[in-house]
Amino acid sequence: MSTAMNFSTKTFTPRPPDKGAFPLDHFGECSAFKERFMECLRHSGYESAACRQRAMAYLECRMDRRVQLMANEPLEKLGFKDLINEKSEEKPEK
Repeated sequence: MSTAMNFSTKTFTPRPPDKGAFPLDHFGECSAFKERFMECLRHSGYESAACRQRAMAYLECRMDRRVQLMANEPLEKLGFKDLINEKSEEKPEK
């Protein structure tokens, strides 16, 4: 009598992340933005809400690079809608 259990009936099928890959910045194209963001975090006691402007700049850098460090995504979908509205209100009208 064999009491071995057969677990091969259920297979695991991996799926990609919802927002796509987020590869490492091997060439350091956005390292200046990352350092400004990390410096802000250190000065604010790691309160990320205080550094949202710099986080947005870092993500914009990643989306703009030619080596596709991040898939292009509207900043509104990434949680920066309020910061984008503030930017447009600060621009003087002609």
